[in-house]
Formats: sequence, C-alpha cells, structure tokens
Amino acid sequence: MKVLLVLALAVALVAPEFTAGKTYEYKYEGYLLGGLPEEGLARAGMKIQSKILIGAADPNSYIIKLEDPVISEYSGIWPKEVFRPATKLTSALSAQFLTPVKFEYANGVIGKVYAPAGISTTVLNIFRGVLNIFQMNIKKTQNVYNLQETGVNGVCKTHYVLSEDSKADRLHLTKTTDLIHCTDRIHMDFGMAGYTDKCAECVTRGKVFAGAISINYVMKPSASGTLILEATATELLQYSPINIVNGAFQMEAKQTVTFVDIKKTPLEPIKADYIHRGSLKYEFGTELLQTPIQLLRITNAEAQIVETLNNLVSLNLGKAHEDSPLKIIELIHLLRVARYESIEALWSQFKSKSEHRHWMLSSIPAIGTHVALKFIKEKVVAGELTSAEAARAIMSSTHLGLAMTPKIKENAALREITMLGFGTMVQKYCVENPSCPSELVRPIHDIVVSAVERRDNDELSLALKVLGNAGHPSSLKPIMKLLPGFGSSASSLEHRVHVDAALALRKIAKREPKLIQDMAVQLFMDRTLDPELRMVAAIVLFDTKLPLGLVTTLAQSLLKEPNLQVASFAYSYMKAFTKTTTPDHSTVAAACNVAIRILSPKFERLSYRYSRAFHYDHYYNPWMLGAAASAYYINDVASVLPRNVMAKARIYLSGVFVDVLEFGARSEGVQEALLKVRDVPESANRITKMKQVLKAFATGPEIRTYGKQALDALMSGYSLKYSQPNLVIEVRCIFSSSLGLPMELSLYTAGVTAASIEVQATISPPPPEDFHPVHLLKSDISMKALVAPSVSLHTYAVMGVNNPFIQATVMSRAKVHTVIPKKMEARFDMVKGYFNYQFLPVEGVKTIASARLETVAIARDVEDLEAAKITPVLPFEPFINKNTTSMLSKTSNYLSDSLSESSELLPLQMQSQIVSNMKIPKPIVKKMCATTYTYGIEACVDIRSRNATFLRNTPIYAIIGNHSLLVNVTPGKIEIEVQIGEKAAEKIIKVVNLSEEEEILEDKNVLMKLKKILVPGLKNSTKASSSSSSSSRSSSSRSRRSSSSSSKTSSSSSSSRPKTKMLDLADPLNKTSKSSSSQHLSRSSSSSRSSLRSSILSSSSSSSSSSSMFKQELYEMNFTRDHIHQHSLSTERLKSKSSASSFEYIYNKAKYLSNTVSPAVTVLVRAIRTDHKNQGYQITAYYDRLTARVQIIVANLTENDNWRICADSMMLSYHKVMTRVTWGIECKQYNTSITAETGRVEKEPAVRVKLTWERLPNYLKKYARRISNYLTRIVEDNGVNTTKVANDPKVIKLTVAVANETSLNVTMKTPKNTFYKLGWTLPFYLPVNNTAAELQAYKNRWIEQVTYMLTKSNAAECSVVKGTVVTFNNKKYKTEMPHSCHQVLAQDCTSEMKFIVLLKRDQTTEQNEISVKIEIIDVDMYLKDNAVVVKVNEVEISLNNLPYQHPTADIQIREREDGVSLHAPSHGLQEVFFSLNKVQVKVVDWMRGQTCGLCGKADGEVRQEYSTPNKRVSRNATSFAHSWVLPAKSCHDTSECYMQLDSVKLEKQISLEGEESKCYTVEPVLRCLPGCLPVRTTSVTVGYHCVPLDSNLNRSDGLSSIYEKSIDVSETAESHLACRCTPQCT
Repeated sequence: MKVLLVLALAVALVAPEFTAGKTYEYKYEGYLLGGLPEEGLARAGMKIQSKILIGAADPNSYIIKLEDPVISEYSGIWPKEVFRPATKLTSALSAQFLTPVKFEYANGVIGKVYAPAGISTTVLNIFRGVLNIFQMNIKKTQNVYNLQETGVNGVCKTHYVLSEDSKADRLHLTKTTDLIHCTDRIHMDFGMAGYTDKCAECVTRGKVFAGAISINYVMKPSASGTLILEATATELLQYSPINIVNGAFQMEAKQTVTFVDIKKTPLEPIKADYIHRGSLKYEFGTELLQTPIQLLRITNAEAQIVETLNNLVSLNLGKAHEDSPLKIIELIHLLRVARYESIEALWSQFKSKSEHRHWMLSSIPAIGTHVALKFIKEKVVAGELTSAEAARAIMSSTHLGLAMTPKIKENAALREITMLGFGTMVQKYCVENPSCPSELVRPIHDIVVSAVERRDNDELSLALKVLGNAGHPSSLKPIMKLLPGFGSSASSLEHRVHVDAALALRKIAKREPKLIQDMAVQLFMDRTLDPELRMVAAIVLFDTKLPLGLVTTLAQSLLKEPNLQVASFAYSYMKAFTKTTTPDHSTVAAACNVAIRILSPKFERLSYRYSRAFHYDHYYNPWMLGAAASAYYINDVASVLPRNVMAKARIYLSGVFVDVLEFGARSEGVQEALLKVRDVPESANRITKMKQVLKAFATGPEIRTYGKQALDALMSGYSLKYSQPNLVIEVRCIFSSSLGLPMELSLYTAGVTAASIEVQATISPPPPEDFHPVHLLKSDISMKALVAPSVSLHTYAVMGVNNPFIQATVMSRAKVHTVIPKKMEARFDMVKGYFNYQFLPVEGVKTIASARLETVAIARDVEDLEAAKITPVLPFEPFINKNTTSMLSKTSNYLSDSLSESSELLPLQMQSQIVSNMKIPKPIVKKMCATTYTYGIEACVDIRSRNATFLRNTPIYAIIGNHSLLVNVTPGKIEIEVQIGEKAAEKIIKVVNLSEEEEILEDKNVLMKLKKILVPGLKNSTKASSSSSSSSRSSSSRSRRSSSSSSKTSSSSSSSRPKTKMLDLADPLNKTSKSSSSQHLSRSSSSSRSSLRSSILSSSSSSSSSSSMFKQELYEMNFTRDHIHQHSLSTERLKSKSSASSFEYIYNKAKYLSNTVSPAVTVLVRAIRTDHKNQGYQITAYYDRLTARVQIIVANLTENDNWRICADSMMLSYHKVMTRVTWGIECKQYNTSITAETGRVEKEPAVRVKLTWERLPNYLKKYARRISNYLTRIVEDNGVNTTKVANDPKVIKLTVAVANETSLNVTMKTPKNTFYKLGWTLPFYLPVNNTAAELQAYKNRWIEQVTYMLTKSNAAECSVVKGTVVTFNNKKYKTEMPHSCHQVLAQDCTSEMKFIVLLKRDQTTEQNEISVKIEIIDVDMYLKDNAVVVKVNEVEISLNNLPYQHPTADIQIREREDGVSLHAPSHGLQEVFFSLNKVQVKVVDWMRGQTCGLCGKADGEVRQEYSTPNKRVSRNATSFAHSWVLPAKSCHDTSECYMQLDSVKLEKQISLEGEESKCYTVEPVLRCLPGCLPVRTTSVTVGYHCVPLDSNLNRSDGLSSIYEKSIDVSETAESHLACRCTPQCT
C-alpha cells in the first residue's frame, strides 16, 4: 500500500512548468523587519510589492518581469505603525524592475540568469529573491528527503516534505532551508573581521547566529505540469554577540506569491544584449562600499570629499568636535567611491597644507582597497612622505613592493614595519580566501634562500617573522630547512634563528596541526638541542591542541628528562592547562589532567629560577565571553634574569577569538652588562672620558643653541593645534536575505584626539646671546599656558538592510566626548625663592565629559533623505496591546479606589501581579554633586537611563534604550604661592600663635616645675598630680605600668589639682574640668586594672598549652633601644625619663616655633575671589637647628575658622625620630604620634615603629577596621602567623629585627592581633656583619654598594669540607682527592677566562691549598702552623695588613671568621673563602651556566651535574672529580704531581653480543706517570668501549678518539691517588 502511495505521488508531482506562448501572472509581496521580537518596541524594515509575469522564451529559457512595483519603508513601533511608500525610490528603480530578466529553468531548478547591463546588481538580486521561491528540486521516488540545494543564500541543507490533498486535488510541499549548515554560504567579512579565528568548540556550547527559511507551496497537478497556486516563504534570522539564548536581535522576512491568471499573450524581452549575470546565488555589488551608518547621495565624489575635508579641518583645530567621528566615516566612504585619479588630484591640491595633508594621510589607509596601496606606494617611492608619515601609513596598509623600494631599504625601521605588515596582510587575505596561492609568500622564500647563502642572520630572523605572521602552509618546507635535525644548513645558523623558525610555525599550526605536531615533537624530544629551542617547540606543540595519547607520551618522556629547565617548563605548562575553562582547550585540559597524575610532584618544588609557563583564562558560557593570557618564562642557567620572556593575550567573543597582544623580549647579556663592572685602569679612564664627554655635551655649543632657540620660541609665544583622526574598529559581515536584499552586521568605532597648547614666557633679565642654563637660576620667569586636550569617540553597532538605495537598520550608537581645558599662569623668581602658580577657569567650558547610548530603528532611501525616519527602539510611552487594555483599566480603577488606604494593605500577590501586567519601565535619573566650598569648585554627575530589562533581564535588553552621562565641573580660580627663605614670613596671612591665656598657663606650669625641684615638701603632691595627668593621657601600656602608683595617689591628686591650677600643655586635648579629670583618672585606672586582669587571665589560659606558650615566645621580641635622651635636666631624670618625656620637654618649651624662629617655607593654596577675601589653606614650615625640630602648620585662611593641622617632628638622636600630628579646632580635637627608633633584639640590629593615638575621627576608625580585616585575611596566604592578643588598645607597634644577613624577624602588634613572621627571607643581603665589612671597599659609592648586595644574594655557592663537595647546584658528593695535584674547583669556561680556582691537597700535611688566578694576578692561600697564609703574585700579605685592596684590579682580601675571603665580583667571583676546615667559592649570578670544575656549571641541572671536560656526563662522583685534575707534564715537576689521565684497558676479556672483546675506558682514569709507582689507590666505576679481540686498536691510533666512543659496559678500574717516582723516571 505504501509503495502504491509513493508511486502515486511520483506520478502526480512533476516540476512546475510554464507553457510556451502564455504568460503566468502572480501577485508578489515581500517584507523584511528587524529588531527585538517583543511587541511594543520599534523595528525597521522595507516591503516590495509587485505583479510577477513569467513566460517561456524557449524550451529551457524563461522570462520574468516585475510590474507595478511599490517599495515601502518601515520605522516605528511594531505592530502599531504601518509601512510608508517610498515613492521617489520606486520611481527611480521602476525602469529596472520593468526590464525583463531571462533565466534557465529545468525540472524546477533555476540555472543561469541573464540580464541587460542596465540592471544593477542590487535590483538583479531582488529578482533572485523572487526566483528563489520557484526553485524546487523534485525527487520522483521520495516524499521526504533532504539535500544540499542552491538558493539565493548559497548552497545549504534543505529538507523537503510532500503531502497530497486528494479531495481538493492539491499538492502541499514544505521546503525548509537550514542556514547554519551550508557548504557554500554567501557572505563576506570586511575590515577587522579578517583578523579573527573561529572557535568551533565555542559554537557547540552556544550560538550567536541562527537562521532558517521555510517555504510552503500549494500546487495543482495537471497533465502538462504542476501549477503553483500559492507560495509563502518565511525567513527568520537571530543574532546576539553574547549567545542568542540571552535574547537576540532578529530579522524576519516574509514573501507571498499568489497565482492570479494565465494570459495567452507571450512575454517578450526587450531589445538589448542579455549577458550572463551569474546564477541564483546572491552576488555582491556596490554595497561593499556603502557604510551602514549613513546613506549618502553621491553626485560628485571629489567635490564632496573637498567639502567634508574642509569641514573636518575647520571643526577640529585643536579641539575634537563632537560630531567629527561620523564625518570621518563619511570621508572614508567617499574616498572608497572615488577613483584613483580623483584622490591623486586631491593630494596635489592639499599636500602643501599641513592640516589637510595630515587628515588625508590618516584617512586614505583606512580605505582598505588597492587604491590605498597604490597611492601609498607611489608617494613613498617618490619621497613625498616623511619617515613618520610613511611609518603611520605603512602600518595601516602594506604591500611587499614597498619593502623592495630604495627609499624603504634606506630606513631599517620602515623596512621592518613594511615586511611584518605584509605578512599580516597575507594572513588576512588567506582567512577571507582559503585557497590563497603560495605565490603570495614566494618573495619571502627567496629572501630566506638569499639570507642563508649570505649567512645574514638578521635578515633571516626578519623573514621568519614575516612568514610567521603570514602563516601560509607553503612556508613549512623553507622553515624546516632552518631547524636543526631537518636541514643541513641549520647547524651554521645562530641559535636565535632556530628559535624564530620554531615560532614561525605557530600560525601554520592552526591550518595544518598534524604536520606541525610531528615536527614539534621531534624538536622537543631531541635532547641534544638547546633547551630554549625545545621549550619553544613545546609552546608550538600545545598550540596544535594535543590529543591525550601525545600528551601522555610527553609526560612519560619528562620522567627521564635530564634537563630540569625543560622539565619544569613542560610540567608547569601542563598544570596550567588543567585549570582552563575555554572551550577550545577543553580536550587539552582533560589530557593534561591525566599527564599531571603520571608526573612526579617533585617538579612542584623547583624554584622560580627554573623555566615556567603560565596560563590563565576565564570563559563565561552563557555569554560566550572570555579572556585568556599566557606567559612564558624561559631560562637556561637558573639565573635571576630569564633568557627569554614571551606573553600573549586572547579575547573570546561571539564564537571567535582574536589574539590582541603578543610580546617577547630576550635578556641575553643584559644582566652581565648591568652587574659586571670592570674596575681596571682602562675602564676607569673610559668612565672619566665618558663623564667629560657628557659634561661637554650638556654645556656644549649645540645644546646652548637649541636651548636658546627653545627659549626664544617660548618668549615669542608657542602655539600648537593638533588633531589625530582614527578609524579604530571596522567589522562588517554581509550576507543575503531571502528577499535578495543584503543584510549586514557591523561594528564601527571612530574617534578624534585633539589638543591645543599655547605657551607664552617672559624672562627678566632676557637671556644673553651666549646662553647657559645657569642663567635661568638667576632670572625671574613668568609663563602663561593654555592646554586643552579633547577626545570625541563614536561607536555604532548595526543590524539590517544596507545597500546604496535604501537602509532599514536597527542601530546602537554610543557617543563619548571629553574636553578638559587647563589655563595656568606661573612665575619663578629663582633669586628670591618665590614661586607662584595660578589655575584659571576657561570660559564657556562646563561639561568636561559626556556619554550617550541609544538604540534606534532607521529607515531611509537615497532619493528622499529628508524623509528619513528614526525611531527609538524603546518608546517613551509604553505600548499597550489590545488584549491587555481591559486588565490595565481594571488595575487603574483598583488603584484609584485604594489611594486613601495604605499600600501595605495590598496583598503581596496582587502587588506583584499589577507590576507584572503593567510592565511600565521607570527611567533611572540620578544627579550627584560634590562641592569644595573652599575653592569654589563644583562637580556634578548627571545619569539618565531607560532600558528594556523589564521585558527580559539580559545584557542585550539592558543596552536597548537611552542612556546618558554628563559630567559638569564649575572650576574656580586657584592660586598657589610658595616662598622659600628669609621672606617666607612676609607671605604669612594668618598668624598661628599662643593665646594670652595659654601663655599665662605655660608660665605657671614652669613655676610649678621649679617648685618641685626646689621645695622638697611639695614633692609628693606634685608627683601625684603629674602621675594623674599623665595617666589620663598615656597609652594603656604605660597605664598598666603606673596603675599601682596612680591608685595610691588618686585622692591626693583630686585634692591637689584645684590648689595648683596646673594645666598640662603637653596634652592639647585637655579641656575637661577638674572634677571630670579626676573621674577620668579613676576610670582610666580601673580600665587599666581590668585590662591587666584580662591579659593575665588570657595568658594563664594560654599557658595551659605548651604550643601556645611556644607561640608567645616566638613573637615576643625584647627590644632594647639605642637612644639616649639628651634633653634631661639631671642624671636622675635621665635614668627615669620615658621616651615621650624628652619630646615633651622640647615641645613644652615652645609649642609654636613661630615665637622663636622664622619660617623656612610658606605655601598658600587659596581661591581668588572677587571680594578679595582669603579662602584656602596656609602651610608654614619651621626648622629649629638647635633641637633638630621641624614643625608644619596647616591653617584654614577663612576668617574665624580655627581648624588646623599641626605636625611636629624631632630627631631626638641618631637613633630616634618622633613625630606628632594633631588636627582639628586649634589642633586640639585629634592627635596621633609616630616614633621610629633603632635598637637591638638579642644583640641583633632592629627597628621599631610605634603609632599611638588618643582620639581619632570616626571615618579613620572605619577605614582602620577595614584595613585590619583585610590584613587578617591575606596574611595567612603569605605565611604570616596570627595570634589574637589583647594588646594596647591605642597602640600599633611594628618591630623588624635582623635574623641574619638575608632574613628578618617581623612582629606587628595591633590592638586585637599580633602578626609575626620569623626568618622572612630577603632578595638581597643586609649591610650587617660580614657584608657591612665587605662594603667598606665601596665607601661613598652607594650604587656599587647596592649592586654588591644584590649580586651577593644571588650568588651560587660551592663548598669543600673534608673531602665532601657541595656543588653550585647544591648536590653533595664525597671524593678522594689526589695528592699534590691541582684540581679545577671552579673556572670561567667562557672564552674570556676571567678566573680559575684551583684546589690542591698537600701530600705531606694532608691539608688543602687553593690558588686563584684572575687575569694576570695569582692569589695563593694555604695553611702554615694552622694559620692562613696569603700570597699575591708570590708576595706574602700579612694578616695584620688586611683588608687588602689590589691597586689595579677590583680584588679585595679580608679576614672573615677563622679564615680569609677574596672578593672580585666584577670578575665573576663573589667570594672565595679559605680556612682550616673549609673552602668556599661563590660566583655572581651572571656567571651561572658559564662555570665548570668540581663545583659544576651552576645551571640548576642536577641531573647533569657530573659533566667532565670532554662534555660527557660521568656516572659517579669519583670519576667526575678525577677528570678535573690538571695532569703532570713530567715526573720532575716541582709541584710533585706525578699523575696523568689515561684510558685503561679492562684486565679481563668479556663476551659482548656473542663475540670475545677487549675494552677500554671512555672516561679518563687517574694513573701514575711512567716510571712512578702508586702509593695510594682507589676503585672507581667507569664506562668501557669494547672492540673485537682481533681489532688493531692501540694507543697510536684508536685510543686518540676513545673518549668520544659509546659506553658498552661499566666495570671498576683502579685509580691512583698518590705516586712515588724513581730518579730514573722520564
């Protein structure tokens, strides 16, 4: 039955046919609307209505004609508004619509399209949109099927469903086209869209674009063919930059074709040549030149360019006009339309006008067509552009031909810019055209070949970077030839060329990941290559998105990796990827998680001196938005400065990603250049000469001439008006709609940056002709300046129809405009020490910043631009649908009836229901102002915002609406006066002095103090009085110490105070009465007792735990002060005086220094008022040399305003500085004190800083609590211990004590917590103990002292103690040292050979000796009678004469502990220490990786520690140590060394691979010279190379290269340690 049905359908359904000689008439209507899907918001669109006439021209050719066309526009609230006919546009295009178009049509499939040349591509595309409805691929044997079908949108996946209505004799066909799954989608990316890369994995998690077309047909079968009675096509496109599930803009198109009649008259074509115009696919026309932001009617492009250019230049002279960015886009649009000859003519017209020239050269590169390339190339070749102009133009648009021109070749920087820009242009072209030919990069390949022949490494490096920017797969072979292991010529190239070649593979890896994986794996696995090259190969490898199997293979290889730099880098890179959240690295993250479990966690313990890779990213899936950053720290010898640093940043948006930043820097030789200072006579002379040259240069005739010219320019008036236009962003994506109209998604950002500078100077007396800078120090200089920077920036985001005739778009436009003018006047009188600055307001400028964002629906056509309609997408009045009118009326009645009642009586459900149904948005209106009344400055921020979040709370709906931000500033006139020196007192406006009452009280206080000394009877009462007063103002710590004495004398204190009438002037806050003072005393005493009791209880509870007691001991540091008070009146007072008493003594003698000394500096910061009243602040500084006291008083100049800040700082001794700051009314409201002093903690130097206060304002307390909470949270992450302790409530103490030369013990006590950190390691040595003594060699040279401390802290250390060696890499081994032979302990293994340290063990005394050779200087150290003897060039230096400084070289010798140290950091030796039991060598950081010997290479590679002189890595320590013995030349040598290194034959024969063999050591073995006998021997395991037993290997031939042979077996050999020679030895 089913078979019969299918056959019936197959018979019934045939393709539509149009009978010859007849004309088929249809009614056609198609409209397109864009906007948000909700009703009540504005949309933009257009509609086309017409009659369709179709007739047959010949059996396979048909004619289509559109009659009575009507084009309408739409911009308004949907569905409230109606389409408006575009009458003028219809009339302009009617002739083209009425022109018949031919097309091929067979079996329902449309083939070629033919049209006269008079029909524009835009109109022909509309014909294609109509023909698209008649496209049907009929399969006669199926009624449900899908296929890739050609349509107006391209070749896309299309589904067919066929059904039959037998009763009505109708066939129903539904055709659905999926616009996401297209093999050939018609679209074009323009602008910066070519620089993005698609993120396929991102699109699987969310969609930014979705679209489909559905066409429903109603057809009538007939004997001759099927007749289409009705067809309805609906297209829906959705787009959102942050995932369409969060709301999206949509474009809805609908087409209806209805059968009207069949006319028996044939349809005839016009008499014109019908040429082939493509197929059904949409074709791009002039819409590529049309910007979607504005629609221009271009009649005379050249004249319009001149008008726009003049407009831009005139409106932006030193100030960015608010509408200039839109004009820039208009200028670029006109330049794109103009012919090359027109641009050339405009250049000839304006090139002599600097402003016009600048605007043209800034705009032409943004055209982005071949016209711009041709123009720039010709102007550069002709030499019409300066270097700066050429550089800017080339960076915007580049062609390789420019790099080959002589003008560019002369300038290396321009050539590099041109070459690199060419590579980027090729890469962009290949993104837009995937089949880009290899001929594009062939010129660069030729440059590579030529550079290899000439061994030009710089040219090779540049060419490789160009190929890396291009990323073309055809460059793979030329690059491979430059990599070691792949090309024969690679071995002769520099290492940096290898690195650049590897990095050039990164972009190729995006297109050919499998090929690059194979290459990169080989490079990474080759352990003979340079570690940096292997690490770069790892970077390239991970860019290919490695599979799990390959990542696992890498992890397995790392387990046996001998180079820790490579291992650390690869491990850190894998671990960084385990935390990635970006979709494109999700598979790599899963693979790396497996690899990390395979690898040993010991890689985590490697320090940051080893190479690391960092990767951080964050991706938010709901918004398809993310960012990633990678940084690569490549080192080779574990030094402080890395060898190479690279970083890049990437942004993910809308399913694509773009690398926005890439940075790289090499540091080869930088550290050595900074730290290696050779202090030899030649260098000293050179430095002296350099100083003389610099001095001559600074005062030379050329500098004087330039200085005089600059001054003359300032005195005559200097003016600059500068503006810089920029098209910052242009991203366009154009594709077809089903109507044949071009749809566009675009983003534009354009801006103008401008500045106006005017400077006028007056110098008295005028500078002489023989001007010298010193003359300015004797001049009175006045200057006036006006600086006005401004910025105008526009951003447009557009979606909709855009072609040269009509635009129907939804546009979000943001405008930002800022202008911040500054007008200043200044005067500098150097002789009188007077400086005056005035900041004056600029008239007419109040709004300094504005920002506006709005979204509108726009409909306009080129024939009637005045009738353009722009509608805000979010209406100002809410749209009320008919269905909700009744509900809203009921709600309003309910509300009107309930006005008298409280809103709280409404049920919650009813309230929410009303709000939900009304959905009336309330605009946000905020205005915030801040005013400084002192200077008359007012700043206001006005914010207004309306959005559509009431419909849907997503980012898209939050942007939709109207938003504005205005920043208004009303500036005042401000003057700053500074007077230094003797005349400072003349500028004082407000005299701050002691009042008469205060002076009397102070006199009485002095008398009472004298009575206490002279009258013994008053001693007890006065002591009680002073005790009470001090207890009321002292800190809680002192209150606890004096609580007992205060409690005993409280009654006498209260009774004695009224009699003495004493007022403690030391406390400026004392304003209480006598009774309140005594009450305060009792409260203070009781509170101190309670705090003491609580502290005792807390300590007793903590003592119950031994660990708590241990913590208490850790952070308690007993600080002993170095300070000795110098202002006491007697020895008794000296012993009993507190730290504050000495300060109080000086302070009470003169509260204000204005009574005793003249001010040193007076600063007035005041507002200039029209009524000449003083308003502002006065800052006065006094300095008393006798007491080393500085006082600064800040006073408010307003009349009757006694608000002040008083700051007193005293240097009480060389060990103590104390500062008190009081402020408020007469400096009596709030106060705080800071004391800094040096001392000792357990005999080690220490510093303590103490902050105390009496009263603080509430806002300071609030901020202090926030800081305290923040510190408490972060200290644990940094290894700082925290203990909750009830410390002094108004004291903060910070104690820093020296633990050793490289670490500190730090304790900070706050009122509620104690923070402590013991052994806080520092990155440098402290100038204490031995380091302080060593720095004496650089006395008065602080730069060299700092350098020395840095180099010492980073020095690599090696030591030898009783036969145990600890290498530079901290690897420990024991060895038996040969007697009387020198061994290389440490040596500079570079070609410079800066130093060598030799170690020798005396055969008789069994003691070590060392010999240090630096250049031509020999320093020997050995023991004699257990005392160290030092010889320099065979001359003994007595220990009594140490420290010793070599007269010509930077070599210092001094005693240290029980030995002697040699220091020569500029030669690479930080220190060589020699004593009875220890030898120690330290090399500076920049020598890491350049040393060799028993101490190793100092490169951090512990797995390759035992490197012998022949570069072989020994398997045991003894063989390694013996390889560094300096062999004897003769048995009669005076050094009594009778040994040599030799290859030894294995005493037994072995069978190797079934063959009897003899074996020889490939590692040298220590043996006695011929004629000498071993006295002492040891066994050592060495490697042997074996050859067949009958081989002729002997010493004369084969043994000469035995050390280069492979190891076949490992056996023991006898090594000699001491020898005795007979007199007959040779």
